[in-house]
Amino acid sequence: MNPGKAIIIGSGIAGIATSIRLAVLGLDVTVYESNDYPGGKLTAFSENGFRFDAGPSLFTMPTFIDELFELAGLNPRNYFRYKELSTTCHYFYEDGTLIKAYADKEKLKAEIDQKLGGSGEQVIQYLKESSRIYELTSGIFLEKSLHKLSSYLSSDTLKAVGKLHTLNLRTTMNRVNEKKLGHEKLVQLFNRYATYNGSSPYLAPGILTLIPHLEFNLGTFFPDEGMHSITTSLVKLAESKGVRFKYNSNVERISISGHRVKGVMVNGEEKEAEIVVSNMDIVPTFRKLLPDLKQPRQALEQERSSSALIFYWGMDREFPELDLHNIFFSQNYRKEFTSIFKIHDLYEDPTVYVHISSKYCPGDAPAGKENWFVMINVPFNIGQDWDTLIQLSRKRIILKLSRLLHTDIEKYITCESVLEPRTIELRTSSFRGSLYGASSNHWLSAFVRHPNFHRKIKGLYFCGGSVHPGGGIPLSMLSGKIVSELVQNDYKI
Repeated sequence: MNPGKAIIIGSGIAGIATSIRLAVLGLDVTVYESNDYPGGKLTAFSENGFRFDAGPSLFTMPTFIDELFELAGLNPRNYFRYKELSTTCHYFYEDGTLIKAYADKEKLKAEIDQKLGGSGEQVIQYLKESSRIYELTSGIFLEKSLHKLSSYLSSDTLKAVGKLHTLNLRTTMNRVNEKKLGHEKLVQLFNRYATYNGSSPYLAPGILTLIPHLEFNLGTFFPDEGMHSITTSLVKLAESKGVRFKYNSNVERISISGHRVKGVMVNGEEKEAEIVVSNMDIVPTFRKLLPDLKQPRQALEQERSSSALIFYWGMDREFPELDLHNIFFSQNYRKEFTSIFKIHDLYEDPTVYVHISSKYCPGDAPAGKENWFVMINVPFNIGQDWDTLIQLSRKRIILKLSRLLHTDIEKYITCESVLEPRTIELRTSSFRGSLYGASSNHWLSAFVRHPNFHRKIKGLYFCGGSVHPGGGIPLSMLSGKIVSELVQNDYKI
């Protein structure tokens, strides 16, 4: 039975992907977005001749995007193009060591052998193990609802359960990396992957060592027209399938009648639909849009993920030693994460990430210049003095980058914009400015995340980084796939 109309609240990447999948199923889909633009965190802006991707800068698993075009009967290469990177990242350490993380395994091994004295084979074996864990668990923990009994009644699940003791669930990512990698620089490099879901490697479970598989084994990519083209191309695809996007449309309430969803109240008007999917952060979804329903306290009170402080700098010169992705490591990673998650403060020596899209999209900066996206991980917002912390962090970042690049970078900054936890929350409704909803700083975190459906209200679903399976572009898109499969099953489409 086709349920007819579907409403999606929010046009983040998960909301857009969900809208395409539901439209392909034959539903009449409308997306209501409170901003005057789509994309949530995945947006862009221009300033003084520089174009900046405002949000996510890492692109992995492009097949999830290709799949949406293929579902619509289209060749994705006619609408969205990207290239695979030969180097995933440049890693800078305080003692002057620079490791180039090549995509080619032989080159990667040789680079690590040369720079770290023969540790390359350990990394190759580590990546094989990362692949094993991913292949064993992705079909259960990422691609299906963890909250449906049917997800556990399969041979794949039984196989994984039989090997739970090999998945490093009850130890930390850092302990696994210390055991498997040994060299402190490699441990720090691979500990970094806990930040991909806003967590600490000293608290997050060792199963997260599957994350490097996405970069090193499956590859990293970059869209020909920048990260924002992911949003623009998918919105065009959705519209071609009949999806309507309504901007400046503030959803004030999800309407419930008995045990069924009825629709939404938007800009003071009732809009009816048999299906409502919230792409809003799960905390404001319940507290603002569903205040009369019983609140899922365990999910809503989970520790939030880290947030970000981002400086967008137009730079008046080029830096040939830098690549698309660059990391400048802290000298004491443990203290940095303790500061973020225990003290809820900004560390005095932060790890700095620099993304420069003009390396691959020359039009993103004037000739001879570069557009720098400069980010540090920071705690979620609990009322810190952000104005003071932002200025203090700016000084620390400039001093660090100037020291490691052997030049005074401040004199090359020609324009600047800032994004920080308060504005992240204001623009995207991400509770407390966290980037990924809840953190994964406990081995049960994945099971506590809110499911993609409501157990007692028919027609009410949830997608996006704050619910299962988690944050980041690939997982957010998978949440849309899970929702569409739930709808298909619930309504026998």
